[in-house]
Parts: sequence; structure tokens; C-alpha cells
Amino acid sequence: MAAPTPIPLTTIAELRQHHSQLVRLGLASHPSHARRLLSFLARDPDSHFPYAARLLAHHPDPHPALFNPLLSALPPRHAARLLALMLSLPLPPDHFTFPRILPGAAPLLLVAQLHALLVKLGFHSHSQSLNALLAAYLANARPDLASRVFRGGGALDVVSWTTMVGGLCKLGLVDGAREVFDGMPERNLISWNAMMSGYVKAGRFLDALEVFDEMRARGVEGNGFVAATAAVACTGAGALARGREVHRWVARSGIRMDDKLATAMVDMYCKCGCVEEARRVFEALPAKGLTTWNCMIGGLAVHGRGEDAVEVFARMERKGVAPDDVTLVNVLTACAHAGMVREGRRYLDHIVRRYGVELKMEHYGCLVDLYGRAGQLDEAKKVIDDMPMEPDVGVLGALFGACKLHGDVDLGEAIGWRVIELDPQNSGRYVLLANLLATAGRWEDVARVRRLMDERNVSKEAGRSVIEVDGEVCEFQCGSLSHHQAEEVYAMARDMMRRIGAEGYLPDTRDVLHDVA
Repeated sequence: MAAPTPIPLTTIAELRQHHSQLVRLGLASHPSHARRLLSFLARDPDSHFPYAARLLAHHPDPHPALFNPLLSALPPRHAARLLALMLSLPLPPDHFTFPRILPGAAPLLLVAQLHALLVKLGFHSHSQSLNALLAAYLANARPDLASRVFRGGGALDVVSWTTMVGGLCKLGLVDGAREVFDGMPERNLISWNAMMSGYVKAGRFLDALEVFDEMRARGVEGNGFVAATAAVACTGAGALARGREVHRWVARSGIRMDDKLATAMVDMYCKCGCVEEARRVFEALPAKGLTTWNCMIGGLAVHGRGEDAVEVFARMERKGVAPDDVTLVNVLTACAHAGMVREGRRYLDHIVRRYGVELKMEHYGCLVDLYGRAGQLDEAKKVIDDMPMEPDVGVLGALFGACKLHGDVDLGEAIGWRVIELDPQNSGRYVLLANLLATAGRWEDVARVRRLMDERNVSKEAGRSVIEVDGEVCEFQCGSLSHHQAEEVYAMARDMMRRIGAEGYLPDTRDVLHDVA
């Protein structure tokens, strides 16, 4: 008799009915039918696990191939129970079992128990099981136990080494990851990218570019993931020349400029101040995803090109790409930087009404900034007063900055003290409040702000500047003599100040923290 025609299983009642038909026809034990039933039951393990366990326990020919897919689909608690059922049948796991159950294993006790079982059954010499065990310990933030397994030998392969590099990087142990990386007997593109990504995540952008240079020096052919990571590193380092070099390397290597890579390039050019180069990359991309549209709109926005930004947004809508909450932030930012208050309010209403985007804290901050930059401080304050949630320091900070910009001392002082209490270790908040009070000649209050900074051990951060010279990124900090050409740098600065002073230049000291005891 033919098997019943498969029907979509949407409820447990439908599954029971279908299962009973299979039993009557003697087909319930057929692997394809059994897997279909089990895959449905795995969708809601809290409700259906007993049914799945009975189905497997009474299967006439149990095999790990039936259990293994279910192990990876179940949450750790149920996966452990299913493994216990396997062992009770008795049905020994195969070399696919532990790689299925270990990646999602938690808590740590379960990982340790699986580790003991893995060793007992002799799978510690199997590379896939070993790699899954390494990943599980690292996912549970136990690099010490992962390192013990790793150093203990076994069937290590390039995946084992890469798992350690990537896992240590995710835990912020970048130097430890580099030690493992340097000891790798062989590396693949995933290994190179894992080390680069770890440095990028840690903010060590120049180290990431050093790894990228080493990869190319060894003649390793890159891919889009490596190129995107290199572009992000250039963005973080402010290394425009290096970014252009990465772009040329992509073209020479024949790497396809997909959406992710194009977005990284657009972001790099925008943040390095080259909006037109960003637009060329953007326009050359035939199929643009939402992230790429958002990146281009945001890049134009922060450079004050509000009309261009909203024109790109209009094109995005015409292409049928629905905006999200990031799009709304970028459009509001564009309007704020270009003084397009009415348009900003209209776009907000349009995006919320048509696309159902829910307003979040950052949207209220953008709206406050929109009104604040335009000097409409009462409207900005009304936005804060009408918010459905308590404003955070970002929202209040937007109004605080607007008060300083437009000289509203009374409102600025009231908001400034709130901002300082919400962000007590940010020296910039104190400086802004002190300078606002200084503009009104309120020197006693300026001294009060200074005393509060001293009591809280808050000091003004030294100014920093970054410049790229011949492909090398140099960072200078105010008062520092660490650069090898510090004497020449300061001599040049003094000479420039003397020359521009002779031309009648007077420095603007309004934003200098007044030293009032």
C-alpha cells in the first residue's frame, strides 16, 4: 500500500493523525517519515519532547542518524535527556553525535559531563568532536579549560586552531589569540580573518592591518570577508590611503563587491571624509541591501548633505526597500545637520505611519537634536517632556549641547546638572556646563563645577589628533612627547601659531575649561 501523501504539519493533532496512518501502513519506522515527525516535534520541545522520546524508544531499528539531527535542534536540557535515552537503549553515539550536541551545550556542568563521556567513548581523538568541545568551553567563557584540551594534543586540525583564535578573540583575549595564531602550522582564510576581526573588535586597527599585510606578503588570496574586515580596520584607524589600497587590491584580486563589502567600503570613505568616492562605490553596486542604503544615507547626513541624503532615501523607497529604525535615525540626522526641521518632522511621521517603525530612545535624541540645532529649544524640551520613557543621557545631552550653542544659560544649567548626574565620569559634560556658566560670568558656579570634578577624580581628557603620512597613521596627544619627531612637531606648531598670530588671528578660548579655584 502506498504511503499517505505528505501534508503540512501545523498542529500536534495533525501530526498524531499522520503518525497513526503511518503505523497502520507499517511505515512509521521508515527513516524519512520518522525524521519528518521528529523535526516537527523539535519545534516545541517543552511540549512535545515526551512524544519524541517515545517515538525513538519504540523504533524497531534505532540508529544515531535518527537522533543526531534532533540533538542539534533541541535546547541543551532536552538534548542531554535525548542523549541519555540513546545510551539507555543501548545505542552508542557515533562520530557525528558530539559535534551536534556540544556547540549549544550549557551550563558548564553539562559541557564537563559531555567531555567525560566523549573521552570514555574514545571520541577525544576525533577532530570534529574535539573542535566542538573547544567551541563549547569557549562559548561558556572558560578559555582555561579550552586551552587544557587544546594543549592536551589529540586530532588537532586547522579548524581546531581557528576555533581557539576566534574564541579567544571573542572573549577579548586578543594577545592570547595572537600567540595561538603565530603557532599555527597552517592557516586558511578563516584563520586570517578571525585574527584580523579580533583586533578590530578590540580597537587595535593597526594590528589588524599588520595581519592583513602579512597575509598578502605570503601570497594568500583573500576574499570578500577579509577585504571587508580590512576596510573596517582602515575606518577605525582613519587610514584613508590604506583604505584606497585595500579597494585597489579588491579590484586587482577579482573579489566580488557584494553588499557587505560595498557597505564596508562606503562606510570607510564616508568616515574618512571622501563622500564622493563613497558614492561611486555605492552607485556601482547593482543590488543594494538595506544596510548599504542606510550607510550611504548616514554618510551624507554627517557631512551636512541633507538634501542628498533624503534624495537617496527617496530612491530607496522607489526601489521597494522598506526602511528600518536605523534609516529613521539617519534621515533625522541628515535633516538636523542641514537645518531641515519641517522636512525632518515630515519624514519621521511618514516612516512611522507607513512602515510601522517604533520610536526608540535614539529617535527621540535625533528629534531633540533636530529642533535644538535650529534654535527651537522650547520644541526640543517639549519632545523630552512628552517622551513615553525617561530620557537617557544621549537625549538630554542633545538639548544640553543646543543650549550651549544658542546661549540659553537657564535651561542649559538645569539640563546640564541632570546630564552630569547621569554620566558622572564624562569630563566633557563638566567642561560644557562650566563654559556655559562662564559665558554668563557666573564664576562661583564655574568653580563649583571644578570642585565637583576634583571630588569625583574626573579630569579633562587630553586632546588627540590623527594624521596619515605616507600610509602610516600617526597619533598625537596634547602634551605628549612620545612621538619620535616630537621636537620637530612642536617647533612647527609654534612657528605656525606665530605666523597666523602675525596675520591677526586670535584663538577662540570659549570652550577651554576655566581654571577657577
